[in-house]
Amino acid sequence: MQTLLRYYTFSLFFTAACFALAGWYGWVSTGTIGGMLSILWIVFVLSILEVSLSFDNAVVNATVLREMDPVWQQRFLTIGILIAVFGMRIVFPIAIVSIAAQIGPWEAVQLSLGDPEEYERIVSGAHIGIAGFGGAFLAMVGLTFFFDEDKDIHWISAIERAVSRFSSIPAMEIGLVLAVLYAISTLLTPEEALTFLTAGVLGLLTFIGVHALGEIIEQGEAKKKAAGEVVRSGLGGFLYLEVLDASFSFDGVIGAFALSNNMIVIAIGLSVGAMFVRSMTVHLVRAGTLSQFRYLEHGAFWAIIVLGMIMLISAKYHIPETFTGLIGAVLIGVSLWWSVRHNRKQSAANPAPLAKDA
Repeated sequence: MQTLLRYYTFSLFFTAACFALAGWYGWVSTGTIGGMLSILWIVFVLSILEVSLSFDNAVVNATVLREMDPVWQQRFLTIGILIAVFGMRIVFPIAIVSIAAQIGPWEAVQLSLGDPEEYERIVSGAHIGIAGFGGAFLAMVGLTFFFDEDKDIHWISAIERAVSRFSSIPAMEIGLVLAVLYAISTLLTPEEALTFLTAGVLGLLTFIGVHALGEIIEQGEAKKKAAGEVVRSGLGGFLYLEVLDASFSFDGVIGAFALSNNMIVIAIGLSVGAMFVRSMTVHLVRAGTLSQFRYLEHGAFWAIIVLGMIMLISAKYHIPETFTGLIGAVLIGVSLWWSVRHNRKQSAANPAPLAKDA
């Protein structure tokens, strides 16, 4: 228990500080105990929503992070958390409002505090572009994991083996994402379709650009290191994880408006969730959980593909955030159970030898 708690100690202190801040803000802004308790409840629900939507993010973060050198691991866990909490949960919505309403950042902050309904309307109005960009990027993350001809471990064997056979076809996953983008765009108005397609193509280009940068830097590192010692490029991996984090946080930021349109309440609630996602990432890396559970990565990447598709489809149809978080949790839970089942079969087939008497 103590070993487990050490990974979450900072998150627990951070949570306590955030709830104290939320309680103080609730009392100052409403002047009633009921109002304060209402804000505390919303913060609690938002934090749970963020964790449920982003658990697969923690697994994928750990997959990339374990291949990075310790220096860049630490940078991601320190600088990265500042970007995730401050940048995506506070600066990002303000930037959307500032661009969409063509006003300055400070005016956007004043709008969020003085006219939260209009602030919510503007942020929600940018959903089609966000859905196109985030959905395309996440779909590429998930598909790239399965379109790998060297992949020899398969969870949903019938599908994953079939996909792996097509991995030798150049840019197959890019073609699939473009086809989905076009199909969904036909359901939108011409103006919405243009926004959606443009954002989707930018999401694809961002994915390709980040990976290209990582490969270029990694090739440079390979010349300086002995064979077999090359790790994922620090800068390339860091940028990839930050864009991945951003894509995951889009859904949480937009979904948060179903509970509150107060920028401060949303930022506090989502920040608590984001901090726990970071703690889960550290736990998975340091405890070696991914190597212990054979299919956990597969479940996370399937969840990412599903989340990417949900984001893309949400450009036309509203999909409840509860369903989005639940389906990801179910996929990861089933993959975890399947991994435990596999480990038990392996243990039964290869029992540990009995110790000989001295």
